[in-house]
Amino acid sequence: MELVAGCYEQVLFGFAVHPESEACGDHERWTLVADFTHHAHTASLSAVAVNSRFVVTGSKDETIHIYDMKKKIEHGALVHHSGTITCLKFYGNRHLVSGAEDGLICIWDAKKWECLKSIKAHKGQVTFLSIHPSGKLALSVGTDKTLRTWNLVEGRSAFIKNIKQNAHIVEWSPSGEQYVVIIQNKIDIYQLDTASISGTITNEKRISSVKFLSESVLAVAGDEEVIRFFDYDSLVCLCEFKAHENRVKDMFSFEIPEQHVIVTASSDGFIKMWKLEQDKKVPPSLLCEVNTKARLTCLGVWLDKVPDTKESFPPAAQPSPVSKEQSKIGKKEPGDTVHKDEKQSKPNTKKHSLAGDSKKATKERGLVSTKKRKMVEMLEKKRKKKKIKIMQ
Repeated sequence: MELVAGCYEQVLFGFAVHPESEACGDHERWTLVADFTHHAHTASLSAVAVNSRFVVTGSKDETIHIYDMKKKIEHGALVHHSGTITCLKFYGNRHLVSGAEDGLICIWDAKKWECLKSIKAHKGQVTFLSIHPSGKLALSVGTDKTLRTWNLVEGRSAFIKNIKQNAHIVEWSPSGEQYVVIIQNKIDIYQLDTASISGTITNEKRISSVKFLSESVLAVAGDEEVIRFFDYDSLVCLCEFKAHENRVKDMFSFEIPEQHVIVTASSDGFIKMWKLEQDKKVPPSLLCEVNTKARLTCLGVWLDKVPDTKESFPPAAQPSPVSKEQSKIGKKEPGDTVHKDEKQSKPNTKKHSLAGDSKKATKERGLVSTKKRKMVEMLEKKRKKKKIKIMQ
């Protein structure tokens, strides 16, 4: 198990978690050991996502970096987007979905790291996206004051809902029967079958992160030191506790045998792990903490030993190899944009990888803009060895 966190200072931190530590009295204490730091991006990190093998990070430098956590090496970089990478979501081990300020949502093959589909999703920026537990649908919100539902099986827009303000977070419930849309400090709860609001939760400050702890309990963090647990049905606050000395930027929740854990990252530089009680009216107990001495922005947890049963999108959603995709995308669906990258032969998509042959990379770089060409050249030169620097 490893905690990974990005920061404004352009660094990715990795901390190995040792939960087998001996209990201290009545309170169990885990230990965190610094594993690596890596300065790959040229601007602050804005998003992180994990699956059973890889960690990917997005940044304001418009790139997505890939790390192989099994081998502890950098695997390459993706440079398809223009603008800050705002959200990254894995679905199983086969697909990664990315969103950015350029208004695009891209679906990536997480084995070959090819862009399988590029969709012009919003007229403004894509601020957040969430994939339905079934893998058939996705929700996205953007700066065009819309909430959009995407049919991932067909790779097209399924439904567009106008909202009064720009939302900055959207999340499915574990069952996929409900979802939440966050605008500033308000959480609107929607029912999937009616697409209508069934309730609203109001937080004290602007919300930065929400996580479903169960189908009925929602953890809410914002521009304050406090984290609150809300009952999803009654809309009542079950408990609140002071988690940090500054605003909480991101949270991550996971379950292992006999343990339900929530991880928090804050602008105060601390990453903390908390043990959740079965009764969510009882505040969680602190398991461990570490001070990165950096202004943290995003967080993920790589669970090495947890099997991932969601291998890929449903069979109908499996895109053909890029070289054969032209016939499928010849008829544009509403909301779709066909990009030159998708029409090229299969080898050309490997321009995104920094791990490939340098001669091939030089030939393929012609498809990348001048700005990105310089960025790729810089990244290639900087990371010829591609090994993550292990902390001493």
